[in-house]
Amino acid sequence: MRMGVDKTLLEVDGVPLVARVVESVTRVCAHTFVVTNRPESLDGIDLADEVTVLTDEVPYQGPLGGLVTALKEAPDEWVLAVAADMPYLSAAVVQALWDARGGADAVMPVTPEGPEPLLALYSRACLPAARRVLATGRRRLVAIFSEINAVEVPIESLRSVDPELRSFLNVNTPEELAEAREETVALSVERDATERVSVSVIEVGTRRSRGMPSEHPVTVHMNDVEVATIQATPEDLEEMAAGFLVAEGLMVNRDDLVSIDVDYKRGLVYVSTLEEVPDDMVYKTRYVTSGCGKGITFSSVGHARGLDHIETHLRLDSQVVYDLMGQMARAATAYRDTGGMHACGLARDGELLFVREDVGRHNALDKLLGRAWLDRVPTRDAILLSTGRISYEMAVKAAKAGVPVVVSRTAVTDLAAEIAGELGITLAGYARGGKITVYTHPERITSHTTDEDDE
Repeated sequence: MRMGVDKTLLEVDGVPLVARVVESVTRVCAHTFVVTNRPESLDGIDLADEVTVLTDEVPYQGPLGGLVTALKEAPDEWVLAVAADMPYLSAAVVQALWDARGGADAVMPVTPEGPEPLLALYSRACLPAARRVLATGRRRLVAIFSEINAVEVPIESLRSVDPELRSFLNVNTPEELAEAREETVALSVERDATERVSVSVIEVGTRRSRGMPSEHPVTVHMNDVEVATIQATPEDLEEMAAGFLVAEGLMVNRDDLVSIDVDYKRGLVYVSTLEEVPDDMVYKTRYVTSGCGKGITFSSVGHARGLDHIETHLRLDSQVVYDLMGQMARAATAYRDTGGMHACGLARDGELLFVREDVGRHNALDKLLGRAWLDRVPTRDAILLSTGRISYEMAVKAAKAGVPVVVSRTAVTDLAAEIAGELGITLAGYARGGKITVYTHPERITSHTTDEDDE
């Protein structure tokens, strides 16, 4: 529950979200079902007599489990699946999806970020595939797409019946709830005819348009247990989730990973793995670090000091390190274009392998190490590069990945240097202007000299 409470029970203009959704659905569907794991939570909510409340056939199986229950119980051949936080359903949108059925098993809108499975039509023919996928431990609706015949409807084509695409607005954060409340009030008065315009930030003097860094809450689930909500740039989220869980020691064996499903629209990542979630996961202490983006780690400083000491024969010329830092900066397009992003790079044998960017330093690092883990790229004897400050938890993430050399374009904190020194990591900062300051284990970086320097 990213909003601290069940958001479907929060009120918009005096009516709970779930009741608003039910009201909109009953206007377009012959039968309406509310599928929930907690039917008692709906006590006291005024639902129409013809609305049926169903308990999931198998509890806590996510949206896919809810669809299985609905397809099994519904008297009709087709089911319209609608999330309980989408209160502005348009009958015209439903009709457009209905008209697109053809001989398909399902009809779903597709956004630039991917399919929208929680405002889509599913026929009873989807039930066997849904059951098979559930049996594998996957609980995301998108997991059945490869097993059914689905018609995809580009979301932009629906603007002809829903110009503002309000049917697809959902409420995930307190800010979005406030917007929904304001919009509901605004709909009761005459709409302002003034056209809204996009706003960009212009650099004074150059007049070059500059983008703004994107930041949204992203909630990571492991085997349907909510692990953490992180403020992040909504790109490469499967990598970020993998890197975060590996860094926290929650995932170890790459062969045990089953799937990673991302709902970019809602900022949800579902990781399915054969590894078990610790029983005390809900009660673990979350240490909020000093990094931007409110980096989260469950590791204390005492735990960090108990990590394995890194041993390596790696030796680097300082010019090679400096050149790699330049390569990363050139590859980090968002870092250059917005001025508000961070970038991390992974290099080996003088070659830059990956670059990942995010509004948060920790997230960029998790994305980078997550990509390496997913692709089974060894990180021992590699070099980790960062545009951001290296604080202790960044050093700890590097230590857990076995990276022996960490270089930042900016500062290094005293605790990071202390931890790096104890764990055998070469930590360097201020790699810019032709100089590098090495704080720990300097023997691994040799000074680059020229004949002219020797004279």
